[in-house]
Amino acid sequence: MTLHIETPALLFSATSLILLAYTNRFLTVATIVRGLKKTYKEKENSMILLEIKNLNLRLTLIRYMQMAGVSSLFLSVFTMLLLFLDQQVSSIYLFGLSLLALLISLGLSFWEINISVDALRLHLSDLTHKEQVKD
Repeated sequence: MTLHIETPALLFSATSLILLAYTNRFLTVATIVRGLKKTYKEKENSMILLEIKNLNLRLTLIRYMQMAGVSSLFLSVFTMLLLFLDQQVSSIYLFGLSLLALLISLGLSFWEINISVDALRLHLSDLTHKEQVKD
């Protein structure tokens, strides 16, 4: 198998966009946490505390998503360096690790999205419960 320098370069744009999306998710969740913390200080409510705990898990997952994404990008660049130095076999294995890091990042993203959806459903459950009681 032969790996050309263009192959790992293809991951640059995709990985960069993924990292941008992860950063946006992080900033959004961080803003929500700050707002909930302020609300919790004003009115101690166990539901708010549960939401903050959920958001804390999501922040941890986002951090690991970012770390895996950055690792993927780093390994892709290192693969290109090895290809430039004509180290074909090493570059193939390193590119495989880069793809694995990207898969891990995407898997963590999938997990974080599921947690987010479940939290939103829980948050909206009181409204759907009220609608069922009215009917």
